Amino acid sequence: MYYVYVIQSKKDGHFYTGFTSDLQNRFQEHNTGRVSSTKERGPFELIYYEACLNQQDALAREKYLKSGMGKRYLRNRLKRFLSLTGQVEEPKVPYRTKMKRKS
Repeated sequence: MYYVYVIQSKKDGHFYTGFTSDLQNRFQEHNTGRVSSTKERGPFELIYYEACLNQQDALAREKYLKSGMGKRYLRNRLKRFLSLTGQVEEPKVPYRTKMKRKS
């Protein structure tokens, strides 16, 4: 089993997307600074993951989630979580008032 995951830096709020066959170990590696691309940005929070049956599927899914469409998919999928953490504002309902008719 392979996992595609998204972590968020508690330090600066940035996201990182990756894949692994051992999600728990990889998350620990990120949080202990043993991953060169994220070692200055920890600690992290795991905010999303998907399981894939093989490495090729996980790699393709990681590539998609890093694309513009994939980022849009994640933003929509995580909208409630991101709004609770202050990353994205929830859509506001327009304020409407009744207008008085002229007599």
